[in-house]
Amino acid sequence: MLEILRKIIVTGTVTEGWDQTPAAPGFRGEVLAQEERCRQCAQCVRACPVDAIILKDGQISIDQGACIFCGRCVEVCEAGALAQSGNDRLATLSGVLQEKSAEVLGRSLALRHVDAGSCNACDWEMTALSNPVYDLAQYGIQFVASPRHADLLMVTGTVTRNLTQALRMTYEATPEPKLVMAVGSCACRGRTFGESYAIRGGVDALVPVDIYVPGCPPRPQALLYGLLLALDRL
Repeated sequence: MLEILRKIIVTGTVTEGWDQTPAAPGFRGEVLAQEERCRQCAQCVRACPVDAIILKDGQISIDQGACIFCGRCVEVCEAGALAQSGNDRLATLSGVLQEKSAEVLGRSLALRHVDAGSCNACDWEMTALSNPVYDLAQYGIQFVASPRHADLLMVTGTVTRNLTQALRMTYEATPEPKLVMAVGSCACRGRTFGESYAIRGGVDALVPVDIYVPGCPPRPQALLYGLLLALDRL
């Protein structure tokens, strides 16, 4: 608190740049693969709980959208072909969004959160966006109480059968032009909790998704990166 007060006196501002807050010690991010070291033993494939690792035609690839950064693949890889980095800027845009003009939304964005069946980890990270550290409002972005006032829906969790109707109704209530962001590995791929009668899958199985932000959960910086990427303001 004293450090924050000292900064206010010296600089007149509290917030940092969205990409200047360091990762917490031990933070796990993107898994990197070195194909030249891979022995094709498939130990990592068997260890991955969400089937994010693919071995095909002598090449190894990782579905970052499904990866939950658990580190099991790195632990079992005796050849050292896999390594865990701290990179969390993994947001990607769909081809549809890349064709849309950022001028449609201008330099402001209204967000509506939709919980489609999350464990609440992503929701807590999303809540942090509004605190004084990240200060989402400084970018002209804010959360709104109604989908009828929103430009973008931030959807968390694997979509469950009981929340399918809520997701669809919220999407239909959001005026055009509207965007949808899948927040976290559950929303991006829907594999984290496996398959059952109660699970419908990832968000894009039910509504069109424009922005994918993987992670389990994604850090606030990763969410900001995805939002600014969508607005073409990086």
